[in-house]
Amino acid sequence: MALLHQYLHQTVSVITNDGRVLVGVLKAFDQVTNVVLDECHERVYSLDAGVTTLPLGVYILRGDNVAMIGAIDEELDASLDLSQIRAAPLPPIVHTLM
Repeated sequence: MALLHQYLHQTVSVITNDGRVLVGVLKAFDQVTNVVLDECHERVYSLDAGVTTLPLGVYILRGDNVAMIGAIDEELDASLDLSQIRAAPLPPIVHTLM
């Protein structure tokens, strides 16, 4: 958890257990990885069209739904033409009982 301190007030990408990709400025987090993102938007990927961006504003995400958090290189990200990117949406994580 201490590693998230280096990302405070920086743009991060969060991938959720249900396959969503959220991008925003990390404003806060706690010991169970609940996170608060500001200027948040969801990137929806498709094989048929470019990436759709859905603005969300301030977004609170429960820690049990966070699969991954990573820093975004804002300069590189700004240079991407998301309308030209085609990709299959991420499948949700499925937990099974053994």
